[in-house]
Amino acid sequence: MSGATAGPRLLLRSLRATMAESIGAQERLDKVASLIASNMVAEVCSIYALRTDRALELYATEGLNPDAVHKTTLRVGEGLVGLIAADARPLNLPEARSHPQFAYRPETGEDLYHSFLGVPILRAGRTLGVLVVQNATQRGYAEDEVEALQTTAMVIAEVLASDELTGLSGAGGDLDIRRASHFAGTTLCDGIGLGTVVLHQPRVVVTELIAEDIPTELRRLDAAIASLRLSVDDMLARGDMAAGGAHRDVLEAYRMFANDQGWVRRIKEAVQSGLTAEAAVERVQNQTRARMKRQASDPYLLDRLHDFEDLANRLLRVLMGKPQTDMTAELPENAVLIARTMGAAELLDYDRSNLRGLVLEESAPTSHVSIVARALGLPSVGRAIDVVALAESGDDIIIDGDAGEVHLRPTPEVVHSYGEKVRFRAKRMERYRANRNLPSVSKDGVHVELLMNAGLLVDMEHLEEAGASGIGLFRTELQFMVASSFPKMAEQQALYEQIYDHAKGKPVTFRSIDVGGDKVLPYLRMDVEENPAMGWRAIRLGLDRPGLMRAQIRALLLAAKDNELRLMFPMITEVSELRKARLAVEREIDHVRRHYEVEPPMLQMGAMLEVPSLLFQLDELFEVADFISVGSNDLLQFMTASDRGNTRVAERFDPLGSPYFRALRQVTEAADKAGKSLSLCGDMAGHPLAAMALIGIGFRQISMSPAQIGPVKEMLRALPVQELQDKFAVWLNDSSGAPGLRGLLEDFAKAHQVPY
Repeated sequence: MSGATAGPRLLLRSLRATMAESIGAQERLDKVASLIASNMVAEVCSIYALRTDRALELYATEGLNPDAVHKTTLRVGEGLVGLIAADARPLNLPEARSHPQFAYRPETGEDLYHSFLGVPILRAGRTLGVLVVQNATQRGYAEDEVEALQTTAMVIAEVLASDELTGLSGAGGDLDIRRASHFAGTTLCDGIGLGTVVLHQPRVVVTELIAEDIPTELRRLDAAIASLRLSVDDMLARGDMAAGGAHRDVLEAYRMFANDQGWVRRIKEAVQSGLTAEAAVERVQNQTRARMKRQASDPYLLDRLHDFEDLANRLLRVLMGKPQTDMTAELPENAVLIARTMGAAELLDYDRSNLRGLVLEESAPTSHVSIVARALGLPSVGRAIDVVALAESGDDIIIDGDAGEVHLRPTPEVVHSYGEKVRFRAKRMERYRANRNLPSVSKDGVHVELLMNAGLLVDMEHLEEAGASGIGLFRTELQFMVASSFPKMAEQQALYEQIYDHAKGKPVTFRSIDVGGDKVLPYLRMDVEENPAMGWRAIRLGLDRPGLMRAQIRALLLAAKDNELRLMFPMITEVSELRKARLAVEREIDHVRRHYEVEPPMLQMGAMLEVPSLLFQLDELFEVADFISVGSNDLLQFMTASDRGNTRVAERFDPLGSPYFRALRQVTEAADKAGKSLSLCGDMAGHPLAAMALIGIGFRQISMSPAQIGPVKEMLRALPVQELQDKFAVWLNDSSGAPGLRGLLEDFAKAHQVPY
C-alpha cells in the first residue's frame, strides 16, 4: 500500500466510471470492492451496510468467501465492524484477532488475514455502513491510507443512499437510510398532518464528489473561506451586535470555527485526497458530527455542534453560490416544515396554503412560534430530537400533534393506522361543529364564556366555526411582526376595523403591542438583553416610547366606532403603570374628539396579570382596572423561574400544581370581592383537564385557540361545577402532595364521566 498517497485520485476516477456504467446493483458493488482492493493493495475489501433491524450485512466483498455475501451479519457493537458502526470512527489494527471485540465468522474465510482497517460510511452524520480492508501480513496502516479509505467511503455512502439497492438485502429488510423513524416530542398544536418534508434550512446536496483539478478546488476553497470569514466579521461589526448577548455569542463561535486552522487543514487534506471542495467540507462535517454526537449528553457540546453545522452549511452555500434561506420559494403540496428552531415571523413568511404541519427540535408549547402555529391551526410538534439530521427533503412524514409524535418515512401499517385516525378525528371534529351553537353551560347550569385567541385577520374565519363567544385576546403585535416596516396608524386602523367587522358584534379584547424580549421587530432598534423575557418589553417599552403607544391607541379608538373597545395592557408590574397607561388613553380620547370630531367608543381598560408582584396588589389593581386577564404562560414561567422557551426546564414544573392554583384562587376571590370581570388566556385554557381546574377555582371566562374550544365545551357540558368547586376547596388546602392535583382531577373526571 505504498502508493496510497497518489492512489485515491486514480481510485476516485475509476469509481466515477463504475458509477456511470449501466450495470446491476450487485455488480456495481462488487466492482467497487474490487477497485478499492486493487488500488490500496489489499487482499480483502468488504462493504457492510446497516439494515433497518440495526444489523450490519455483508453486501459485497473482494477476497472473502463470496457465498457469505448477504448471509454474514453483525449487530451494531458486535465485532470489529459493529464497533466501528457504534463509535463512528476508524479502527486500525496490525493484528485483528488480539482485539477483545474481535468476532470470527467462519463462513467468510477471513482466518487468513491479520491486519485490519475499517472506517464508517457516513452521510449527513449518520452511519450507513462500514468499509473494511484486510491484509495477511501484520502491519499498521499509515494515516494517509486511513484518509484514503475515508475518502472512498463518501462515494459508497451515495451508493447506499440510492434506491438501486432495493431487494438485494437478506432477511433483515431495507437499508437503514430508508428506515422508518419515530420521534416522541411535545405537542405544540393539536391535529394530524400527512405530507412531505420541507427543511426550513435545507442541507446542501453535494453531487460532485470527485475533483477534476486539485489546485482549482483549493483556490475555490480559500476564496469561500475568506468570504465566509468576512461575512461573519461584518455581522459582528453591526451596531446591534455591539452590546453583546446570546446572538453575539453565537457569531463569536462561528468566527472561532471559521478561523480554526485545524478545521481548515482537515478540509484541505480531504481536497488533496481527490475530493471537490464541497465534498471535502461535507466529509469533515460528517466526521465532526459523528464524533461530537457520541457526547450528546453534554449540552455545551450539542450547542457547539449546532454552531459548527450552521457554519459548515454556510460554507457549502458560499461554495455552491446558493442563498442561505429562501422562505418565499413555492412549497410542494402538503408540506411539513422541519427546523431546529424558528421565529414566529419566519413561519408567517411561508405560503400557508400548502402547509400541513410543523416539526421543531427546540421549541416549547408556550414559545411564540407555537402560538402562531396554533393561530394558523397548524399541527405542530416540538422537541423532536435529531429530526433535522435524519430527515431528507421529500420524505413522507406524518405529524401527530395530538400525541406529540412524528413518523418519518412511515411504514404502510402506520400510514393505514393514521388513515383510520384521521377519519376518526374527522368524525370528532364533526361532532364539535354540531355542538358549536349549543350553550357553554355546565351539567349543573353554570355558564362559562369560551373565548378565542387571535392575532391575524385569518384567525377571524374561525370565530363562527368554533362557536366562540368572542375574542378574549387579540395579539396586536403579530401585525407588527409580519410587516417589513412599522405599520402606519392608518394601516393599524384598517386592520382593527376588519376585526370588528368579522366579529359581528361579539366582544373583542385587544392587547396593546407586546414586543421586545424574544419578539424582536427587525426595523426597531433594540439592545440585546441577557434576560429578554424580563427586560424592556410590552408596557415598559410602550411607556418609554409613547409615540408608538399613542398611534396604536388612536387607531383603536377610531376603528371601534359603535363597538365597545376593550383594551388591556401586558406586563403590568405595578399598578402605577396601569394608571399611566390610562392617562395616555384619556389624552388620546381628547385628541380624537378635537381633531377627528369623533365621539370615542364605550371603553373598558384592563391589565394582564402576568407578573407575580401583582398578586400582592390585587385590591388596588381591581380599583384601577375595569377587568383583568391572567396571562398564564408568563405568570407560570415567572412564578417557577423557568424560561418557557428553554426546552430543558419548560416542563419541569406542572401547571396543574397546587402552588400555582393557590395563587390563581387568590385572583378569583379578589375579582369576586371587587365585582370585576376576570378571564384567563394562555396555553392551559385550551386543555380540557386544565380548563376544568380553572372552572373549579372560579374562572368563568377562558380564552384559547379555536381548535380547542370544541373539546373544552364538550368537557364543560358534562361537568358538575358546584361539586368540583367543593372538592377544590379541600384539595388546595391539602399539603400532603399525594396523589397530586392532576391525579385528583383525573379521578374526578373519570368518576363523573367527564371527557378530558
